[in-house]
Amino acid sequence: MDKRIRGRLWVIGALIVVSIISLVPRNTKQRVIDPSTGRLKDTTVRRLPINLGLDLQGGIHLALEVDQSKGPVPDCADAIQRAERVVRTRIDEFGTTEPVVQIQGRCRLIVELAGEKDPGRAKGVIQRTAFLEFRITDMKSQFKDALPQIDAALRKAGIKSRNAAPSAVAQLFGGDTGKSKSKRDTTSDANAPGVLSSLLFQGQLPGEFLVPEEQWPLVDSLIQRPDVRAQIPRSIELRWGAQAESRSARSYRPLYAVESRPIITGEELTKAVARRDQVTNQSIVTFQLSRRGARIFSQETGRHINDFMAIILDGRVQGEPPVIKNQIGANGQIELGSKPLQEASDLALVLRAGALPAPLTIVDERAISASLGADSIHDGVLAGVVGVLLVIVIMIGYYRIAGALAVAALTLYCLFTLAGLAAFGFTLTLPGMAGFVLSIGIAVDANVLIFERIREELVHGKSLRLAVDEGFLHAMNAIVDSNVSTILTALILYAVGTGPVQGFAITLIIGIIASMVSAIFVVKTLFLIWLNRRPNMVTLSI
Repeated sequence: MDKRIRGRLWVIGALIVVSIISLVPRNTKQRVIDPSTGRLKDTTVRRLPINLGLDLQGGIHLALEVDQSKGPVPDCADAIQRAERVVRTRIDEFGTTEPVVQIQGRCRLIVELAGEKDPGRAKGVIQRTAFLEFRITDMKSQFKDALPQIDAALRKAGIKSRNAAPSAVAQLFGGDTGKSKSKRDTTSDANAPGVLSSLLFQGQLPGEFLVPEEQWPLVDSLIQRPDVRAQIPRSIELRWGAQAESRSARSYRPLYAVESRPIITGEELTKAVARRDQVTNQSIVTFQLSRRGARIFSQETGRHINDFMAIILDGRVQGEPPVIKNQIGANGQIELGSKPLQEASDLALVLRAGALPAPLTIVDERAISASLGADSIHDGVLAGVVGVLLVIVIMIGYYRIAGALAVAALTLYCLFTLAGLAAFGFTLTLPGMAGFVLSIGIAVDANVLIFERIREELVHGKSLRLAVDEGFLHAMNAIVDSNVSTILTALILYAVGTGPVQGFAITLIIGIIASMVSAIFVVKTLFLIWLNRRPNMVTLSI
């Protein structure tokens, strides 16, 4: 065997080894919750390196737009572009394999999560605004002092008190009966308590008020009225607690009056980790601030020693506001009470990724089951097998020995194509499988051009070895021109298309490159080996 053939075999052997290594299943780490301890732990999962798309392994497809109902957004395109970066960061940490996050049009964001088994959790992570604030509560009782003016504004608007407060106060603070109750009812009627005042009960902390759970929608509608908001001091804002509280066997929703200016926001947050507190067994999220954020936080908390600080996430106060006993530096924590550790982990994830510039609402949602993906894989493989068998029959039946050499090269073509998908981390979709089968036809088409050219050279009386060399040489221009034009078209499809179209384009490009290697390099090497073993052969079955 001459050096020319030996060098070609070394190259082919190296390509085969690299391809096999690329297709070997790999161990990947995944963070899950240990049901026995309730803690996050790393587990190792062995997976094939080829990622299956949404249409093959199932999952969810979401189309999101800016939620204009929670306040006008002047430039939705800018908001979607910034939201795309935040959502992409969240999804990358969420653990989904090969997610699709892309902008469609000007103001729509498309998210596709292949293989996702918990769509509710995924939607919660994507849609959560995750805007974190730290605010001092109303230490000067400004909101409480403004309640008479608020009640007067409501009376002026024709809204009367339901006078349900006395019995509620009795239940909340221990209650009394008989003569004292009758006396309080009389006093209440005489003083005619205001609408809002009769529904708010002073809590144990400055700026804290408690509302019966069944009445908090009414209170929320009252404090959102323009005439009520006009009477609230400008330096004060109202925020609901994230969870209801139980007092004397009755449920109450806390309402907090807090300063309108936050002492710091989550924009300065650099790290957030979820864990279970060993003492209280509560889920908590510990966080760390940037150097600038730590300096500001230390200065502001130093100015508010013995004041209460509310931790506000997405407009809801998380837990009971703690008292500031001394200066707080770069580290802190958010207590989530009895919430599961998975929820704390998701909160830490969205805090690390940053807040959305505007709330997002789902305008289109589609769930694709795994069984549908299995059917697609079965049908796609069946179509591919039928197509390949027809190609084999036609090539061998028409070109005989030369066709058999081309079919042998197709085996390596399939190996090279799948290895290319695995090595570059591309996702195989159902249109991608169509592109794979199409590129098989393109690979055979190159061999057809070469074989026909060899036939012409043999007709003109050239020797067998010279006819083979001339056939490959003169067919090269046509093969390269057709394949390059197809690759350029596929690149345009990838640039302007969405997920399925991009999957088709990528598989087609990789398949064309693999087909050129197999049709030109591998097939010619097989021809050279065949001719080298039969030096006296003067004709070729082609």
